[in-house]
Amino acid sequence: MTLGFYSELEKQLRFNRELAKIVVEKIKGLFTEYTVKTGIERLKIMDFCGTHEWSITYYGLRSLVPSGMELVAGPGCPVCVVPSHYIEESIKLALDGVVVYAYGDVYKLRARRSVRGAYSLSEARSLGGDVRIVQDILSATRDAAGHGKPSVFIGVGFETAAPAYAWSILRKHLPVNLKLLILVKLTPPAMFYSLEVSREKPTEPPINGVIAPGHVSTITGAKAWTPVSENYGLPVVISGFEPLDVLVSILEIMKQLVEGKAETVIEYKRSVSWHGDLRAQNAINKVFEVVDDAWRGIGFLPKSGLRLREEYRLYDAFHEYGVRELKPVEWEKDMPPGCRCAEVVLGKAYPTQCPLFMKACTPQKPVGPCMVSIEGTCAIWARFGSRDLLLRITNEVKTSKG
Repeated sequence: MTLGFYSELEKQLRFNRELAKIVVEKIKGLFTEYTVKTGIERLKIMDFCGTHEWSITYYGLRSLVPSGMELVAGPGCPVCVVPSHYIEESIKLALDGVVVYAYGDVYKLRARRSVRGAYSLSEARSLGGDVRIVQDILSATRDAAGHGKPSVFIGVGFETAAPAYAWSILRKHLPVNLKLLILVKLTPPAMFYSLEVSREKPTEPPINGVIAPGHVSTITGAKAWTPVSENYGLPVVISGFEPLDVLVSILEIMKQLVEGKAETVIEYKRSVSWHGDLRAQNAINKVFEVVDDAWRGIGFLPKSGLRLREEYRLYDAFHEYGVRELKPVEWEKDMPPGCRCAEVVLGKAYPTQCPLFMKACTPQKPVGPCMVSIEGTCAIWARFGSRDLLLRITNEVKTSKG
């Protein structure tokens, strides 16, 4: 397929207002039918990808769906859930003379405790640490090979990032002086946990459907989400990222709810298959082992992280520099005082319900981890607003006019 085809497809999925209007009307019709049939007037649909949350917020999709339908964000930002401990360890390495490579959002991520006066890698750099921002691991390997100094790359991400890290090892791209601090998280365990948490309070509407991550699913395949449909009885739709993709996914969830079905369906068929990228999966399984892992603001989740296997410890920053792993008995969810990111990433609160949001915590001076990354829910809402925010401003304007 040509680039022109994709450009036209993108245009149709983003700007086809007539089709969007039809889809929205169908969603509203099915919502009314579901309400009449079940007596349930409020339901929640959770998205598990920062890019989906971006599309929902940026294009104002919350203002298009029925008022009784809540679109809430799940733990779809890998940077947001990196425990403070590992940022502190990275700061320490930088201040001890190790060249530290990090993505731009990891560079700004604030730790719970300071290390020699630095709360982030950006502050460590201002104190003399050699911290370098990179866009990918290839950039880090090239730079590290050029200077030869002891170096560490902070490998944050979900399943989408893992193949690049694995291939850098398998294809022997890494120079001997560059070690990897692998902090990759696996999304299905976080999804299961979020659904369990949503059922703890019967006074709140539970999660009724899931918009599953598109990028992650290109690697894992749609099959990774079948346990959600089978064990929780929920519709799951793997969605693309354009506004019409998301609306069609919501429509599919509503159709299943009305019909009493709970199936895993691929809306994003132009990129996602049922079994995923088997070659990438093979590389991940060869290089990494699955471990219990800590998710900042969430908890210590079973089989939810990746670490390098023993045979690849030559590349392991944990081994090379004695970086200590967290243990469940000693770890707390390490959120700043007053910060509600823990509830935001679990769909239990909106950013506007946090007392720090756009007051002490802003994109320019983030306090909580959800305000740092462009995939963080708070950062998205701060930049592009929300229905609640718009309604509040509208009401304030009306009040001020008497």
